[in-house]
Amino acid sequence: MIVDLRSDTVTKPTPQMLDAMFSANVGDDVYEEDESVNALERKAAAMFGMDDALFCPSGTMTNQIAIKCHTAPMDEVICDESSHIYRYETGGIAFNSGASVKLLYGDRGRLTAEMIEKVINPDDVCMPHSKLIVLENTCNRGGGSYYDLDEIESIYHLARLKNCNLHLDGARLFNALVETGDSMERYGHFFDTISICLSKGLGAPVGSVLLGDIKTIRQARRIRKVFGGGMRQAGFLAAAGSYALDHHIDRLKTDHLHARLLGETLEKLSYADKVLPVDTNIVIVKLQDDVNADVYVERMRDNGILCSRFGEQLVRFVTHLDITPEMIDHTITVCKKLH
Repeated sequence: MIVDLRSDTVTKPTPQMLDAMFSANVGDDVYEEDESVNALERKAAAMFGMDDALFCPSGTMTNQIAIKCHTAPMDEVICDESSHIYRYETGGIAFNSGASVKLLYGDRGRLTAEMIEKVINPDDVCMPHSKLIVLENTCNRGGGSYYDLDEIESIYHLARLKNCNLHLDGARLFNALVETGDSMERYGHFFDTISICLSKGLGAPVGSVLLGDIKTIRQARRIRKVFGGGMRQAGFLAAAGSYALDHHIDRLKTDHLHARLLGETLEKLSYADKVLPVDTNIVIVKLQDDVNADVYVERMRDNGILCSRFGEQLVRFVTHLDITPEMIDHTITVCKKLH
């Protein structure tokens, strides 16, 4: 048995999702004539009460498009130091947008309005213009931590007061929503743009969607084109995303249960120094100092369990829709026998 817990990006389409893909009505999306892409964009925008949406190949592209829409060279982006837009998008903020970055050190990736207000620059010719605040929900490096919506509302009011735009990297937003029960429409109210990923917890093979107002998405469509993101008959992929939005949100609770079972096991093992709180589908364990993380990952692989080195003494496990209860039981057995 191979149990792939490296990421929730490793899933394969379900038979039902494949049926939806192969029956999709398609056209040329660059001409905005692909019916399945248009349907996905309308569906996603409506879920969050937003005006429009744009289907893209990846969450990195939707994030980078949003940053470019909201900033100009010499502007500044405010984000957490562990955020995906800073750590895992290949310096795209500088390369694509010519903007600088102000890094904050939040609580497991989560920022507060008080923290942000302290670093917004005054109108000073020597300083970049604080223009965009980016939040991540859930926070990957925070072990799947998520925001309290009241805090997001406070950040929203600060952004309006300071004339800043507010973008949400919501790659795993649905994981947060099934835990909190928060309204999608409220999220749509608080953010200028939202990126949602279809190919992580929702299990689609490809794609993310950028949500925003009509003017912003029109500009985003132009930027997508120059980034090389016009995919022509993309409806085969978009149909998978629509299926995922219809059928794969509520089941995320199962992934969270699996993650908690694994986290509870790891907390009791002698080689684990600590386990970050398991809020959603990500388990991050810090190994004791005398345990070689690379060797640990390799030993897990030898026993059929794939996990990821995630920094100094850190190992990450991510549950997803391809993981069964039997796979979790097997993983727990392997974890217990390693020492």
